[in-house]
Amino acid sequence: QVQLVESGGGLVQTGGSLRLSCAASGRTFSSKGMAWFRQAPGKEREFVGGIIASGGSTYYADSVKGRFTISRDNAKNTVSLQMNSLKPEDTAVYYCAASRYYVAGSTARDYDYWGQGTQVTVSS
Repeated sequence: QVQLVESGGGLVQTGGSLRLSCAASGRTFSSKGMAWFRQAPGKEREFVGGIIASGGSTYYADSVKGRFTISRDNAKNTVSLQMNSLKPEDTAVYYCAASRYYVAGSTARDYDYWGQGTQVTVSS
């Protein structure tokens, strides 16, 4: 079993940066792909970025590529999302998720465990 807790959200101006963190419990963390999703009011949950279990490969939605960086520290059971050059359209609740697989694809149904979410608000 894996439990996930996100932190680091907040209010930031356009062009600013935030770093989100996800702390995981469970000994299977290092064997699971991890991802960040986000959900804005009235919209469906959207894939932001994923990282395979080893941390060796990362994947990003086109909307955040070049601005966001996902990383993980398997020794500490954490995954992070560094968000730079933030835009108002990045405003959403951000969720950390653990995949049932080693890889971390963009399909929400592949993820068995979810954090409670952390709010990111980017002002114009």
